Amino acid sequence: MSINLYQTGVSGLLSAQQQLATTGHNIANVNTEGYTRQRTEQGSAVGNYNGGNFVGSGTYVQDITRLYDQFSYKEQLLNKSNLGNADSISLDLNQLNEIMSFSSEAIGGSIDRFYQAVNGIADNPNDLGLRNIALSQATVLAKDFNSLNYNLDQLEKSTNGEIEQMASKISQISLDLAKINEQILQNKDLNLTGQPNDLLDKRDQLVNQLGEYTSVHTIEDTHGVMTVMIGNGATLVAGITPLTVSVEAGDPDALQTKLQLNSRNGKVALDASKLGGAIAAKIEYRDEHVAKARSELNRLAMAVSETLNQSQAKGLDLNAKQGLDIFTDINATNLQNSRVLASSKNTGTVQAGINITDVSLVPANDFTIKYDGTDYIMTNAQNGSTTTLVASSPGVYPTDYGFEFKVNSGTPSTDDRFTLRPTENSAALMKVTLSDPKSIAASSAIGIEADENNVSNGAVSIINVADPEVARSYTDGTNANIVVDVYKETPPGDFVYRVYDAANPPLPPPAPSSTLADGRFFAGATAVIDMPPAPATAAFQIEIAGLPEGQGALAREKFTISDAFGSGNANNASLMAATQEQGILGGGKQTFSQALATATAEVGSNASTAELVADTAQALFTQAYNRNQSNSGVNLDEEAANLLKYQQAYQASSQIISVANTIFDTLLAVSR
Repeated sequence: MSINLYQTGVSGLLSAQQQLATTGHNIANVNTEGYTRQRTEQGSAVGNYNGGNFVGSGTYVQDITRLYDQFSYKEQLLNKSNLGNADSISLDLNQLNEIMSFSSEAIGGSIDRFYQAVNGIADNPNDLGLRNIALSQATVLAKDFNSLNYNLDQLEKSTNGEIEQMASKISQISLDLAKINEQILQNKDLNLTGQPNDLLDKRDQLVNQLGEYTSVHTIEDTHGVMTVMIGNGATLVAGITPLTVSVEAGDPDALQTKLQLNSRNGKVALDASKLGGAIAAKIEYRDEHVAKARSELNRLAMAVSETLNQSQAKGLDLNAKQGLDIFTDINATNLQNSRVLASSKNTGTVQAGINITDVSLVPANDFTIKYDGTDYIMTNAQNGSTTTLVASSPGVYPTDYGFEFKVNSGTPSTDDRFTLRPTENSAALMKVTLSDPKSIAASSAIGIEADENNVSNGAVSIINVADPEVARSYTDGTNANIVVDVYKETPPGDFVYRVYDAANPPLPPPAPSSTLADGRFFAGATAVIDMPPAPATAAFQIEIAGLPEGQGALAREKFTISDAFGSGNANNASLMAATQEQGILGGGKQTFSQALATATAEVGSNASTAELVADTAQALFTQAYNRNQSNSGVNLDEEAANLLKYQQAYQASSQIISVANTIFDTLLAVSR
């Protein structure tokens, strides 16, 4: 009897000892990240049959288990991935917002100061000092565009660096997980109940770390070996075999790097949009937000350059020469060619570019073109709409977006692909090309004067001055002056016009007409007339509008077009200054300042939204973490109570052994 009692006491002592050890282990790891509370599972030993009864033989420890809830853990893991994604995009967008806000303020101020200088020239076109100030402000404006573009370049490069670091960390975690899988496989015996709990904790901690960078899904087999999948199901760890994630250059844009999953048998591309976590946020930030901000910046730089260059081209400088470009020509060869990126997989030899035809229609998004063997099919990356391009002349394919796709040389092959970026490099390569202040074209070439006898609301205006030097010589050299007269014929609203040389007016019918141009238009419409008329190349156009209807003997409404050049003429400078308030972008609806403010506000709005999403993700993760910790975390109060309980059990078991020893000694004494 004493022997059984002794064994019972020893079993209780050993069980209490393991319980104390487990409780101590929990207390010691209360601050260990990723540690899961352990519990000793105790069971009673099978009783011994004696004297017609089963007498208990003590206890034993069945298992030391982790208090692990896979559902709360997976909820925590999912929210960890969402938090990593939200925090990353919020942090990056706040940085982009700061850069855009600061730089936009600088660009907006430079635009205002440049136009102030142009207004000064409009007030005093002879002042060379004002002209020098205008060129200086133009240089500052161009440098502000260059600076913001440089900042965006740095953001793109730093983001690429962070993507590479994350890919490297994911790969390292993959290797560590495979090693732990191997250790678990070596330490786990299917015939035994024990689990390598601390190894399992370490593995879960690595999976949790992985969840910050990408979404994670895991499957554990009967051997306790875990398969880890990322994104939409790509296997990162297959048992004891790790795969790695690496970064490769983008195609056709090398800076738009791509992710790939590498194994011994090859590599496969990863869909970044489905990866989740911080790495997906980085790629989204780079390819969407930074790219959009850059495109908006490039479009504004393009619009400013083209608008002011066109204004210059319509006037004459102090040397009576047509105004030269103030800024880099937006259709310079290097700019045209940089707007088309050919895929490295193309087998054709096409070299192409993009020629801008209307800056007001150019969007800020990209396009892709695929040659299907017969036609070029263009896809709008913003909405996915497709268009089959039709050539207007050999190698020139106009679009509805204010640009032409130009095949400069070579022959396409079926499935050749191209990425089109209509605004590419406009800000980076924006430079002031005008150096002589006298070359600012403040003077208009020609002017219109209404006859003093005109009584109607009819008007004649000069539009689209293509060559002011020819326009001036046409009104001052070839012809003394040009006269436009308009009268109403019998049908209501039917107007007949004539354009003729004032020195050689047309004779009354039936004498031969000596008009330069004539025609008719109806009320509500306008007449646009090329001067000089075809087949000559038009140097300018005149537009007749309104209701130019005279009365009685003065029925003809007359307008005289003559040479207007002069050092004191500032009409073209006034027209140039007026472009500050004209709708240029967005289909002619936005001024420069409005377009800049809209682009900046969009970034700010995205940053604000991302911050709210990050706050929500943080709250959800905190809730999931707390739920998991309520079950798996160490509670010091509970462990302290357990420590006392198991200490008492240990002492009680020791007392049983002591009693057993006393009984055994008594029996030995009796036997002697």
